[in-house]
Amino acid sequence: MSGRKLATLGAVSGAASQALTGALCGALPGTPAGLIGGAVTRAIAGAVFGVIAAGALVAQANAAPIHAAPIHKDLHFNVSARAGVSVNNAYGSISVKPSSGNTVSINALLFSDKVEVDSNQTGNRVDIQTHLLPGATVDSGRVDYEILVPADASITLHSSTGPLRAEKLHGDLTLEGADATVDVRDITSAHVHVKTLNGPVTLTNVQDGHVEVDSLSGDVTLNRVTGPLVQVISTSGGINYIGDFGDSGEYRLTSHSGNIEATVPETTSANVSASSVRGEVHDDIPLQPRTHTAFIVKQGSAFVGTMGRAAVSSTVVLRSFSGKIHLSKRTSK
Repeated sequence: MSGRKLATLGAVSGAASQALTGALCGALPGTPAGLIGGAVTRAIAGAVFGVIAAGALVAQANAAPIHAAPIHKDLHFNVSARAGVSVNNAYGSISVKPSSGNTVSINALLFSDKVEVDSNQTGNRVDIQTHLLPGATVDSGRVDYEILVPADASITLHSSTGPLRAEKLHGDLTLEGADATVDVRDITSAHVHVKTLNGPVTLTNVQDGHVEVDSLSGDVTLNRVTGPLVQVISTSGGINYIGDFGDSGEYRLTSHSGNIEATVPETTSANVSASSVRGEVHDDIPLQPRTHTAFIVKQGSAFVGTMGRAAVSSTVVLRSFSGKIHLSKRTSK
């Protein structure tokens, strides 16, 4: 409490003490005024400081609210082959791994009573929806999901904040988030679709996949990602590809202003074309020249050529407007 408020309370208590002392002296003739005044002063002072202490406790309670313990919720659904599972989460993480049977198991951790988990099963499809209640915030509306699904299930995940994780599956995957970090690994023979605004995206060991990544400004890293189609489109995020481009796929990496880095082993076979309107373009790998090209090849801003065996080559297209493009050889350690 401020000094001004304390002084005011002191003045009020003093005036009250004098008034009450006079009244009691009139009601109790013969009793010394000093005795009555001392008792009254002590009583009023105790009441005043009691009010001050109560106010301090209320202020402390308001400044440091007590958070309820997280709430656990477990859900289980029996499904058949190639089930569909959709999870729409406003705030919080979603992690998906394979289960050992035909069961979808969901462990949800709710961070307050301001949020609920709604679930529905229709045939072979399971839908999970985070339901925000009035007054929910980013923190109190958070739910973290750990999910086990059959490995062949098709998965759709959405979270604004994330992170989003999926691993060791071979069903189709769709992951969407605003600022969510996306981590996908050990996926085989699946369609993988990723859409983010600012969150970084990492795909690791995705084999024989149909991969499409759209990002506004998040960096995208592809490590050992191969398939019939691998396409990344970014506005300002960087794109980093580490791998061998497979043996017969189409790889298109495009960023308007972000840099593109492709690091490949010596054994790579690919027909490569790269160009940037305003950025620098460099390759550290000797390429066999091609006579027919779709654009004018200019040193430092574009290159076209073939690596390895042309008969089994993938098609690789690297494009940027103002970002740099660099094709380099992976060094052995």
